[in-house]
Amino acid sequence: MKVLKLSAQGVPQSWISLEQAVLHYAADEVRWEMGQRVAVFHGGHNAVTGLQSVITVNSIIGTKGVPQLNPFELKPSLSNAKLFARDRHLCAYCGDEFAEDLLTREHIVPLAQKGRDHWMNVVTACRACNHRKGNRTPEQAHMGLLYAPYVPSLWEDFILRNRRILADQMEFLRLHLPKSSRLHA
Repeated sequence: MKVLKLSAQGVPQSWISLEQAVLHYAADEVRWEMGQRVAVFHGGHNAVTGLQSVITVNSIIGTKGVPQLNPFELKPSLSNAKLFARDRHLCAYCGDEFAEDLLTREHIVPLAQKGRDHWMNVVTACRACNHRKGNRTPEQAHMGLLYAPYVPSLWEDFILRNRRILADQMEFLRLHLPKSSRLHA
């Protein structure tokens, strides 16, 4: 399970482990929290008071400090898992839905024709369609694209990079998705 770490302003920073979240709580770096309680950690007993320390971790935390990076300048890294999730496991040519192990990263302008490996030049394709298209463009292969590629927003990228998102985390992230996002519902 991962905790969604946000800046104090509410901008996603990273997915962190429960242990990393406990360190933020213990260092008094958590400015605010949202979502459900996901874990309770019991520490040692205070020698003076005899009370045991307890840290309760929520699924979403806002931490103190100002992020060093401008989140709107970040370009999400490209991976097959994130690409297939962006495209909802649908082949861009035949439109059928496939399991991840039956999908491929398809270059619209093939690498052999000086195409590049970036979000705007790749779509999800089933193995059969990818093989049929080969090292040709969709126009050369007479295979039209059923949807256009796009670069995911910061909010979409946070959804795409975590396979086990809690319901309250997903609700928070979905509130910030662009209206045109394929990740709605």
